[in-house]
Formats: sequence, C-alpha cells, structure tokens
Amino acid sequence: MSEEEQVIRARDGDRDAFVELMRQTEQALHHMAWSMLRKEEDVADAMQETVFKAYRSIASLREAQFFRTWIFRILINECNTLLRNRGKAVVMADFPITAAAGNDYDQVDLRDAVDRLEHKQRTVIVLHYFEDLSISQIAQTLEVTESAVKTRLMRGRAALMKKFQTTPKGKMNYESI
Repeated sequence: MSEEEQVIRARDGDRDAFVELMRQTEQALHHMAWSMLRKEEDVADAMQETVFKAYRSIASLREAQFFRTWIFRILINECNTLLRNRGKAVVMADFPITAAAGNDYDQVDLRDAVDRLEHKQRTVIVLHYFEDLSISQIAQTLEVTESAVKTRLMRGRAALMKKFQTTPKGKMNYESI
C-alpha cells in the first residue's frame, strides 16, 4: 500500500493506517527533532506532541501527497515551541570540538558535519538531502519563500564544502567548527 493510500485510510479514521504512517516516518522525524533540539528528553516531548497533534488533526489534511510536509511542519513547530520555552538555542559549547577519529574520508561523519551547521542551514539541508523534500515543500513547511530555501541550501553546502578539504596526499580532512 502506498503512503498516499495509507494517509487516506488514516484520514478516514483507520487507526492502524495512522500507526503505520508514524512507524514509517518516526526515524526521519526523530533525526529532524534531534538536529534542532539536541536533548533526547526534548526530542521525545516533541515527537509525542507531534504524533498526538497529527492524530487529532489528520482528518483536516486536504491532500494526502503532502503528508510528509504536513507532519514535518507540526514537528518543527513543536521544536520551535520547546526552544522558545527553553529560552535559548543550542550553545556552541555543547558541540564536540573535534571530528570523528581519523582523517580518512571513510571515517567522516556527514551527519555530524551537517549537525554543526547554523540552525536555518541545517534545517533545509536535513529536509532536502536526508528527507528528500523538494524546495517548494521545504518552503511550505518552513513558511518561507523558495528563494530563501535556495539561499539557505547554497550557504549550507558552501559551509560543508569548507569543512572537507583535499590534502596534498589526496586524503580528505575534516575541520571542526
């Protein structure tokens, strides 16, 4: 059964279809929440609220093909609420100072490099490259223009490229922020 068919069934009141949708998106939602919140207890709270709000309002989802955009928007709103209530953004001191052990390309943790990006850049990079959302879907999810999404993607890619450099021996080095 396709995701759209499951969304339609869930929208029509099928609890099993809703549970299956949540199972399919749980890992992606968790990664997004972690990239924003950086505290497992906050991630758990955001995930729980997201599932609860999605379940309560799935009947209001007009177009099934926009389910992922819709659920990510709910999650991002919940994360932003938690961040506001926390009263601060992620502190740079919370980040590890060095990269994963070794300098070889095979040992570079791309996810870690992305997680070190500035919040706006990190969010669009995660949604675009890890969650396969289109630029228009990201713009809709974040409630910004497509130009803003493209700019954030460009800046995020540029920041990542600065971190990965080729040494004279042809090996990849990773510079920490």
